[in-house]
Amino acid sequence: MLEEEYQPRRELPRHLRKPPETEAAFEYSIRDAVSADLPYVREIYNHYVANSTVTFDEDAMTLREWKSKFAYLNKLGMPFIVAASPNGQILGYALVSPWKQKKAYRFTVENSIYLGAASTGKGLGPVLMGELIEKSKAAGLKEMIAVIADKGAEASIKMHEDFGFTEIGRMGRVGFKFDRWLGTILLQKSLK
Repeated sequence: MLEEEYQPRRELPRHLRKPPETEAAFEYSIRDAVSADLPYVREIYNHYVANSTVTFDEDAMTLREWKSKFAYLNKLGMPFIVAASPNGQILGYALVSPWKQKKAYRFTVENSIYLGAASTGKGLGPVLMGELIEKSKAAGLKEMIAVIADKGAEASIKMHEDFGFTEIGRMGRVGFKFDRWLGTILLQKSLK
């Protein structure tokens, strides 16, 4: 029996080959939130309530609570934006709310940015942050505060620092969630 000579496998010419499969482009638009977005905003936020320490809330927020918060922020003229996919799915949101209730604090706000689980790591957080800062400036706000958990939120801290926020303080052991003590890091940015 004669052994057949080794023949290298033939390849199709480049123009006949299938292109390699690539991930679909991550497309979205940023717009002001509307009340119809609130069930999706609630779902995104409640995921973090149940699974992380980036929020110190321990109980899921109800749709009624989100509607009340939305109406309150709208009444005050506070920016509340969402990132939506081309098919309308809410991928993330960003908002500012009053830092404190006393009137003298009226130009100072606290920011919040949350992304849906499938939207993290794709550059959406900085896009929302940039838009939130611009809308806050346009609304006449002067100072933005970020209150960030001191554990598990390194990406959030870095993003805020990249936008010019500076650390103004730390509070240790002020929250207790998932059977452990947590602290906060406070950062501030002037919106002049």
